[in-house]
Amino acid sequence: MLVDSHCHLDFPDFSDERDAVVARAVAAGVRRMVTISTRVKRFPSILEIAESHAEVYCSVGTHPHNAAEETDVTTEELVHLSQHPKVVAIGEAGLDYFYDRAPRDAQATGFRRHIAAARETGLPLVIHSRDADADMAAILEDETGKGAFPFILHCFSSGRGLAETGVKLGGYVSFSGILTFKKSDELRKIARNVPRDRLLVETDAPYLAPQPFRGKRNEPAYVAYTAMVLAETIGVEAGELSAITTDNFFRLFRKMPRPNGRSG
Repeated sequence: MLVDSHCHLDFPDFSDERDAVVARAVAAGVRRMVTISTRVKRFPSILEIAESHAEVYCSVGTHPHNAAEETDVTTEELVHLSQHPKVVAIGEAGLDYFYDRAPRDAQATGFRRHIAAARETGLPLVIHSRDADADMAAILEDETGKGAFPFILHCFSSGRGLAETGVKLGGYVSFSGILTFKKSDELRKIARNVPRDRLLVETDAPYLAPQPFRGKRNEPAYVAYTAMVLAETIGVEAGELSAITTDNFFRLFRKMPRPNGRSG
């Protein structure tokens, strides 16, 4: 069994065959998928997808690219929307200084509101961080000082320092298809040093398809390829890696029921 902890099934890339995409994932052993919110204003469409598939759950939140569009989204609204049984996470939220599509102060303000929602609900915060290592680490340190909250550094491609800070503060580190790329030697070195009880895998589909599908549309079934490379990277068998990352997932996403009916 594998879990895709981060995909975007609401994106237009999947509109023509969403049911088939989910079915292929299940056939590949991916028994749970989390489709991630990027705009709270579009949350109803995310929720509809999660409600339509037993294996799919969702988050609620605003991507940093869209932070300026949703400055009116409050912590209280996030907490309220997260009460739905299919909502198992907050986010994705964070900082993106690579594209800088929203003012950095709007990104930081929105990020802190999402942190507060994660702290209040106990749901994991899905964190997007790109080219913002220093500010991300500073905010995580500052906010953890106000009270711990669960979080995941999703699609990790940052520096070793941010991974170490995240783990120190109780966070998890998730690796996507980037880990499989030929030039990702440094990322694989970082993955080797992440404690095994903090490792997760994801697709970020439809983006970042792993080898041998690089350049094509990604989908949740392909998380198996990232898992194979992560297993090789840390020196375990594929089956052991599946067990490690699946157990880690359900420990972090406590609201998510296992296929056998148990939660957490």
